[in-house]
Amino acid sequence: MKRLKLNFILLFIVTPLTLWSQNDTIVLKNKDKLVGEIKSMDRGIVTIETDYSDSDFTITWVDIMSIKSKQTYLMTLSNGTRINSSMYTKEGDSAVVTLKGYNNEKVRIKDIVYINPVKKKFLSRIVASVSLGYNITKSNNLSQLSINSNLSYTAYKWKLYGSYNQVRSNQDSVAATDRMDASAGLKYFMKNDWFYSFSGDFLSNDEQKLQLRSTVKSGLGKYVIHSNKMYFGGGFGLAFNNEKFTDVSNTNRNSLEAYLGLALDVFDVKDFNLTTDITFYPSLTQGGRYRVDYDLNLKYDLPLDFFIKLGLTYNYDSKPVEGASVSDYVFQSTFGWEFN
Repeated sequence: MKRLKLNFILLFIVTPLTLWSQNDTIVLKNKDKLVGEIKSMDRGIVTIETDYSDSDFTITWVDIMSIKSKQTYLMTLSNGTRINSSMYTKEGDSAVVTLKGYNNEKVRIKDIVYINPVKKKFLSRIVASVSLGYNITKSNNLSQLSINSNLSYTAYKWKLYGSYNQVRSNQDSVAATDRMDASAGLKYFMKNDWFYSFSGDFLSNDEQKLQLRSTVKSGLGKYVIHSNKMYFGGGFGLAFNNEKFTDVSNTNRNSLEAYLGLALDVFDVKDFNLTTDITFYPSLTQGGRYRVDYDLNLKYDLPLDFFIKLGLTYNYDSKPVEGASVSDYVFQSTFGWEFN
């Protein structure tokens, strides 16, 4: 009898604590219910942690019929509005949530494209990935190393991002081939899905005899499509270009350019994610010169946050230095891991 009373007391104490930790409730269109803690939602996928599973659940955001949460989230809507609010679904409002911190306005679940709990720590707002590829052949002792990496941090009104990619190839009786491209930038988000961007791009490659090209850009951009299936947008502005070449004359160039760019990110295709962007640079100080930078990446997600990635980068210059090619490209196949 005493043991029964003790078990009852323990159950009375533990149950409220469990219910308190599981304060988010999600009901799916197939009537399945998940109770736990929403950790994030991005690119159409929501991650929820529960006490009854060793691993987190990941589900498609648009498959949610109702949701109830007391957490305060940093949210982005499909029209570009960024807010802090908790959310809950009223009875009879299937697939519609009420935003408590946004004048109790009702929004369709599918119009919410990003959420992240405000209370989460610094690391929860970081997304990072690194992937490597290595090829080796006995013939001519050929070896090739590829590195592809990305890093971003998202806050309420702004986002920091960066990348570093390198390909290096060595073989007997041939000079080593080296190519590097990197970037770092800031986006500040404004109303109606407009944003201000400031960034620096860096490129070196042997094909165009580029020791280093540094391009600092500043301008405006806008997302035309911002949904749980894809992002599509563009930007324009001015760029200052500084170049050092490895030609016979060790040429240095400084120029002012305009730029116009388009970017597409498609992520609601099973485990595939496709990103591509193109930027056109007409020179304002060098008559008749223009440049084009193009990127295409296809990523296939594997278990445990591993992935396989195929990438193509192409660079074109209508007026290269003497002895250099007008274009250079690199194709990378890498295996990597993603954090967050």
